[in-house]
Amino acid sequence: MINGLDHIALVVSDLDAAEAGYRRLLGRTPNWRGTMHGASHVWFQLGTMALDVSAPTGEGPVGDTIRGRLDEAGEGIWGIGFSVSDLGKAQHRLERVGIPAYARDEVSTNPETGATREWVTAGLRSKSTHGASLFLVENRPDAIPWPEAEAVEATITGLDHVVVNTPEPERAAALYGARLGLDMKLDRSNPDWGTRLMFFRCGDLVVEVAHDRNAGVSDGPDSLWGLSWRVADLAAAHARLTAAGAAVSEVRTGRKPGTAVFTVKDAPGGVPTLVIGPQA
Repeated sequence: MINGLDHIALVVSDLDAAEAGYRRLLGRTPNWRGTMHGASHVWFQLGTMALDVSAPTGEGPVGDTIRGRLDEAGEGIWGIGFSVSDLGKAQHRLERVGIPAYARDEVSTNPETGATREWVTAGLRSKSTHGASLFLVENRPDAIPWPEAEAVEATITGLDHVVVNTPEPERAAALYGARLGLDMKLDRSNPDWGTRLMFFRCGDLVVEVAHDRNAGVSDGPDSLWGLSWRVADLAAAHARLTAAGAAVSEVRTGRKPGTAVFTVKDAPGGVPTLVIGPQA
């Protein structure tokens, strides 16, 4: 059913500042700017997935919804959009496992040229996803791929994983594995971390579900938390961001064998952000 991750949706208060921050972080220029019913957004396409950054800028239902989210929870990851080839079949399958999905047409208009982009999504009922904003995006096999955002040297090549925090790991395992059909590749706990980590393959990246074992188990909501970006040359990416004035940590050994990582401390929207690449 799900064949990959279409995009990560972020909400911010200041779109211009967030766009500048992600231009610096990703080493790319956005390849779409648009307005949607009281909101404005910029879109960074990285291969088969994208980052969509939105802010309320006027009157309308989308702008009002984003304002409500910002008032309630602040800036950060708003939603995860999973790619499916046939939305109708995906909706039918989810209905059978107790997850209603409500389809809607999305239209974004470029305010300078009047050009439009259209796509079809289906939001999953938040009660069924334990509070996490998850939705499906239809990408038919014969559709023309959206062009990739222009990249510079030592750029981010794509998303490695998105992190979901959960207070109830067995509930989350049932949602992402059994109901959404993602392939669980690893279920790992480490006493030194105090965390249980579950890794679900989603196309060429991973949905990582984390549970704080020290906090115990509860029936509270899940939350969309952080992003880990992939690079081909970690040292070069670290040098580029340092020269650009980004607040980054020192490079350190990653938890995955053969990798190294560094933390971006000033990612737009306050999103906990890691950059990962091959160990030198």
